[in-house]
Amino acid sequence: MSETLLKRHRAVWKRKPVLRSIYGNWYKKIRTHLKPGTTLEIGGGTGNLKEYFPQIITSDIVLLPWVNLVLDAHNLPFGDESLSNVVLFDVLHHLENPTLFFDDLVRVLQPEGRVILMEPYVSLASYPLYRFFHPEPMDMSQDPFQLRESSSDRKPFDANQAVPTLFFFRHKRRFRERYPNLRWIQCERLSFFAYPLSGGFDHPSILPPWAVKPLLAIERFLSLLSPILAFRCFVVLQKE
Repeated sequence: MSETLLKRHRAVWKRKPVLRSIYGNWYKKIRTHLKPGTTLEIGGGTGNLKEYFPQIITSDIVLLPWVNLVLDAHNLPFGDESLSNVVLFDVLHHLENPTLFFDDLVRVLQPEGRVILMEPYVSLASYPLYRFFHPEPMDMSQDPFQLRESSSDRKPFDANQAVPTLFFFRHKRRFRERYPNLRWIQCERLSFFAYPLSGGFDHPSILPPWAVKPLLAIERFLSLLSPILAFRCFVVLQKE
């Protein structure tokens, strides 16, 4: 099922210019924050980011022709202080125990190495869509710091879309206290209209390709309303 879903998403990516345009802006944003050196993408099973950064090491939970490594994000198969950057795009909210990932991340990152994440954000505007219309569940009552027992019934793409909002906004102080050597470079809410209108990977787009650029400009103009309107968050942390 995992391999089938990733292949389907890759096919959607290739035939949907609106999606490529929106994600292309996000990938350029990621590039501006990368440090020189070895970069690992976790959960890069559709191969999108590799089109923009061919030198990136792409990994996922299944092996596909465009994936370099199969790995478990809770136990990274890299030496201490061996990576300059780790990138996660819509991955953190799929991890069964995200604190185990961050514990190991601190080990594998070089000093001044960075983790860059693009994840769902639960705002007043996005809540009803994520809660009632998105195929992935959302539970704002979960404690993301509490370890969960591994379950044989858990599917690889099970998720809680609320996890990034809980980690980086609602429980930000707890996160800082647990990971004091991860310095916050950026923690931004973004993506108001263009992303939901694109239909994502699961629904048809109601946004024509020509409208993407002006709509993104409007979103930047309305940035002060991001706590209310945002559908995503962009987070950059640096190891000290």
